[in-house]
Amino acid sequence: MSTGSGSARPRVAILTDETGWHTARLRRALARRGFEGRCADLADCRFDTSRTGTGIVIPGFGRELPVAAIVRGIAGGSLEQITKRLGILHGLRELGVPVYNDARAIERSVDKSMTSFLLHGAGIPTPAAWALESEAQARRLVMAETAAGRCLVLKPLFGSQGKGLQQVGLVDGRAVPLPDLAPLGGLAYLQRFVSQPEGPGAPGFDWRVLVVGGRAVAAMKRVSGHWVRNVAQGARCIPAALTPPVAALAQGAAAALGMDYAGVDLVPDPAAPGGAQVLEVNGVAAWRGLQSVTDLDIAQAMVDDLLQRRLGLDLTAAACAG
Repeated sequence: MSTGSGSARPRVAILTDETGWHTARLRRALARRGFEGRCADLADCRFDTSRTGTGIVIPGFGRELPVAAIVRGIAGGSLEQITKRLGILHGLRELGVPVYNDARAIERSVDKSMTSFLLHGAGIPTPAAWALESEAQARRLVMAETAAGRCLVLKPLFGSQGKGLQQVGLVDGRAVPLPDLAPLGGLAYLQRFVSQPEGPGAPGFDWRVLVVGGRAVAAMKRVSGHWVRNVAQGARCIPAALTPPVAALAQGAAAALGMDYAGVDLVPDPAAPGGAQVLEVNGVAAWRGLQSVTDLDIAQAMVDDLLQRRLGLDLTAAACAG
């Protein structure tokens, strides 16, 4: 195992566009296992085929490659910039560096339409969804769903943290038409709304389940009087038991997208198999809210899964540094 020049410990790249709480937890978890975590922004990584060897340069690693990489964040940018950043992840995989999650998994999860397609194909209960470039077709769809008494959620295809979500169709008894699609890149990604009790007297909830290495390891309920229940939008985190049906759905969703780890969002639905539907699967999931309501050291669970399952390290025999 290459340790990188001038370093006594094997080095793992933590690929992130911002450092803070999450990266500190990952670095600490790696240090406990005798590894050094070094942060690098994918925007600063580059292809360089003028060099002998790998053809990829990661700041802080010189001419060496990390023994593994953990993807913690990818900054937004132009199509060209995002393509190159994902290309670095693809390139690392081609060079034999385990990437956690790799580019293929991230591409599947960040594209909500592909997530819906793969969940549907795997038989995972998930709301009906459409991705259309034709505004006329999208408007006809919304009109048909309105006539059937249904509400839809219009989402940015690549959005996160509950930003930019809009309800269309039959919303609280009134017809809400499709807005102009230009701010959404000329594409409508629509998902049927699964209703929950709302309002101060009866707030609704959904589940966030963390799956690591194919196993659901922690869960919480996100409770809010608003229909958007992301923690970033003000939802409260409360502990939740990992019931076998919910755990099985989350594990199946992560497997359908080929994820090393995933934050799986599920909404209660008594009519669905397992009593829930999977709304989204997050391939670069934050876990600060979940960590606040569970005793599991989430960063350590992720690092240990990477080291054991992807690097083949026997942690029972590995020396811990600190």
